[in-house]
Amino acid sequence: MESNNYVEKIRKFNRYYANVLGKIDQEIYNQPFPLTEARVITEINYRNGCTATEVRENLGIDRGYMSRIVQRFEDENIIIKKQSTEDKRQYLLYLTDYGEKIYNDLVENANRGVDKMIHNLSKSDLSKLVTSMERIESIYSEERSSHSEVLIRPFQPGDVGYVAYLHGTLYDKTYKFGQMFEYYVMKGLTEFMIDTDGGELWIAEVNGEIAGSIAITKFSDTVAQLRWFVLNENYQGMGIGKKLMETALNFCKEQNYQHVFLWTVSTLETARHLYKKYNFRLTEEKPNEEWTGTKLIEERWDLNLSDENQTK
Repeated sequence: MESNNYVEKIRKFNRYYANVLGKIDQEIYNQPFPLTEARVITEINYRNGCTATEVRENLGIDRGYMSRIVQRFEDENIIIKKQSTEDKRQYLLYLTDYGEKIYNDLVENANRGVDKMIHNLSKSDLSKLVTSMERIESIYSEERSSHSEVLIRPFQPGDVGYVAYLHGTLYDKTYKFGQMFEYYVMKGLTEFMIDTDGGELWIAEVNGEIAGSIAITKFSDTVAQLRWFVLNENYQGMGIGKKLMETALNFCKEQNYQHVFLWTVSTLETARHLYKKYNFRLTEEKPNEEWTGTKLIEERWDLNLSDENQTK
């Protein structure tokens, strides 16, 4: 197939250029600021007054690693955090005078490194190189911005296993949940597949890639349970969580459920914020020591669907 030829050429280029970048990074980014930390400093400089979440999502950094970077930078007086005047829960990041000096040093080192890389190129070759780079950036940027399509659909064969995979990988990587949590998720999904009466599982897709899920299961004739609400962190900030939530709640109304509840844990701040937005209320708490080896607080949140004042 013709597409296979393109794929092989792209992979060949990736392998070559990864080696080139690796050599540059080794020369430019040395301790105490490796590449990822240097990118964080640069991002804060460009997005003066951004949040740690915005930096993490834009750079694709693990939540835990980002937290450690921010803490270190704050301890070393590289950044300062200021409480947002619009949202007291948010803290905005700024470079200190010392942080700006570090940034300027990084820029100077990077410029020297790139200058060394292109030193032996002719003016004609250098022009071709820069033009090609700009073209790659333009094509990829157009692809991402113009063709990002979010689709919420009912689950299909093969989806349920991936929903379990998303839960297992996300909660292990970010929150250190163990195998018992993954077993708990898979057990519930298996039971749901045997009897889907009164319920549904939806999949969120972005450009054909599975990004998250949400489900409603029947608890009684009038009460539903919201379950398996998960979102790949790479797709945060696109409004997918809101679309999934509204799909699930609209389904509950169509099924004439009068009440819906869910279980979560107190550490999932982003999800808890969304539940509050849709007028769920915290009604019960209980300890859980099965999933992480340390005590978690499980929370039950309830919503009376007869409340006509839901926030949209």
